[in-house]
Amino acid sequence: MPRAKQSARRKKFDYNRNRKNVKTKNKKKSNPRIEQSQIRNAWDDNKSVARNLQEMGLAFDPNRSLPIKQQKLLREDKKPGVVTKPYIVQQLEAEASLPGKDTKTLSTDLIEYVQYMIREHNEDYKAMARDEKNYYQDTPKQIKRKINEYKRCHPQHYEAFVSSLAAPEPMVQ
Repeated sequence: MPRAKQSARRKKFDYNRNRKNVKTKNKKKSNPRIEQSQIRNAWDDNKSVARNLQEMGLAFDPNRSLPIKQQKLLREDKKPGVVTKPYIVQQLEAEASLPGKDTKTLSTDLIEYVQYMIREHNEDYKAMARDEKNYYQDTPKQIKRKINEYKRCHPQHYEAFVSSLAAPEPMVQ
């Protein structure tokens, strides 16, 4: 089977073009990557960014959506655009009102370190700073900050740990 006829002119490298600038220019021209699925599904590639957002009821320029009134010039010639896709704003509000999950946590090493320090020294931060297990030579304030972080991130674990320390251990015979 014969090959397709190629053009007579060979492709040559253009030394006069800055390829980095060409790449950034093409990147700016390409369509935006939209993270929100609701906005991405309602996006119309044939319309401008400002027009798309205006139809969804979102603001492209916050200074125009909520203008600062000036004493001399009051611009009332700007008419607000017609919102043809109000369901987008409703979906975004519903998603924003959902409770977010708390992903803040501490490493197991730090939890064990804090529990050891509390078990050995209770609230004596100076003694904690002198302890041999204080490998990173934390100051009393740094240790206190770590303990407070543990209290904040894992309040149930902290309460259970402190209550287990307060209860006297039964004697085994």
